[in-house]
Amino acid sequence: MDIDSTAQDKARFFAGAWGRVKALPGKLKAKVTSTAKSIKRLGQDDPRRLTHSLKVGLALTLVSLLYYARPIYDGFGVSGMWAVLTVVVVFEFTVGGTLSKSLNRGFATFLAGALGLGADYFASLFGKNGEPIVLGILVFLLAAAATFSRFFPRIKARYDYGVLIFILTFSLVAVSGYRVNELVVLAHQRLSTIIMGGATCMLISIFVCPVWAGEDLHKAIASNLEKLATYLEGFGGVYFQSSESDGMGTGKSFPQGYKSILNSKSNEESLANFARWEPGHGRFRLRHPWKHYLKIGALARQCAYQIEAINGCIGSDHIQGSEEFKGKIEGSCTRMSAECGKTLKALARSMKTMTDPYSSANTHVENSKAAMKDLKFALKAASLENADLAAILPAATVGSILVEIVKCVEKISEAVHELSQLAHFEKETVEPTVSPEKRPQLLHRGIIQPVLDGDSTANDNVVITIHEIISTDSPENEKACDQHQVPKPGKKIEAL
Repeated sequence: MDIDSTAQDKARFFAGAWGRVKALPGKLKAKVTSTAKSIKRLGQDDPRRLTHSLKVGLALTLVSLLYYARPIYDGFGVSGMWAVLTVVVVFEFTVGGTLSKSLNRGFATFLAGALGLGADYFASLFGKNGEPIVLGILVFLLAAAATFSRFFPRIKARYDYGVLIFILTFSLVAVSGYRVNELVVLAHQRLSTIIMGGATCMLISIFVCPVWAGEDLHKAIASNLEKLATYLEGFGGVYFQSSESDGMGTGKSFPQGYKSILNSKSNEESLANFARWEPGHGRFRLRHPWKHYLKIGALARQCAYQIEAINGCIGSDHIQGSEEFKGKIEGSCTRMSAECGKTLKALARSMKTMTDPYSSANTHVENSKAAMKDLKFALKAASLENADLAAILPAATVGSILVEIVKCVEKISEAVHELSQLAHFEKETVEPTVSPEKRPQLLHRGIIQPVLDGDSTANDNVVITIHEIISTDSPENEKACDQHQVPKPGKKIEAL
């Protein structure tokens, strides 16, 4: 029995092993296919990634000539390896990132090398016994001071890499053990090769298919405003119609692009930091106000957080609340959301075209503020004394958040207008369709509805609802205005 069971176990083991061997080609083919699809998808998402890879390969090839060209190799020797190392370390995806690291590395190497030579010379004056002590004190003081400087936000953001290179280079030069005259030759060789490597990276990054961090930041902010606009333009209709649907998929199918804005702070700060290093390019001047983009980005995130708060109200059956109350505030809330979306879309369009958005966006801002006032009138008109608080609270919360969104969108409009002034955007030109001489005088025709209030009678307050616009440039219309005692254009309507 034991012999038979052992044989069966061996047979099953070999059968399983053979099955795994037979399945290996299929698994390998599937793995290769999956990897190829991932590579293709990665390249299609942003073709600049492939271009960047080719640029890095070109830079490494050029600096490798320091080894293959005998005259250059005789001049630099083994120090030519520092040029290769510099290319690998400093070549970044964007022009600003490459310039930042290259300049930081070059200046830090030069400064640390000079201080290291001075420290060695100063320590040699104290003799062989005192030299190690003096060098140790100098290394301690400079390394501690440089490390402490990294905690300053400005240095951390722009010069952190340079401080690291400074600490490393100074320590290596100070404790290298070479004589001062030998250190001068060594420092000259390394600094020269680092400059050559950094210069190669900067030239290729700027002149060969450049990727500008500032341009990416500009497009990212405009894209974020468009994502907010897309959501807000359709929110009113989706929310107030969600109770009529079955509640399945209404919120899931709604655009959720605003969610990417919630975690955009680090990327925007990084792009803004790199953009400050870049030279003027295209329509972006040398001292373009990149820092102001961070202000707009922060306001956009604030608006996105408000949208996240009301997004959960779509398609949620257990928080639909009173349909009667929702019907009373539907019109004003829908207009607030739609006008905010139109404002953000106009701001995004103006940023893409680099034109002053004040005239186009200001109209929608005023409309959203007017809708906000209509919401207040609607709340006053609604009889809430005997209302169920739990039933009206969800819709009231949505209305309250929309009011905050209106205020936030107004701040975004002001910030974009301020950016247009600082960056010298072109003035927006709007061609009139009718000449000023032939433009008719317009008169609003509407109805007057009483607003019932607990503290006033029906005749104390009125709401004027505008239905259409009629022209008063003809004698017939002027006569009609006089007969119905309607104020002519330019006259103020007195409170009733």
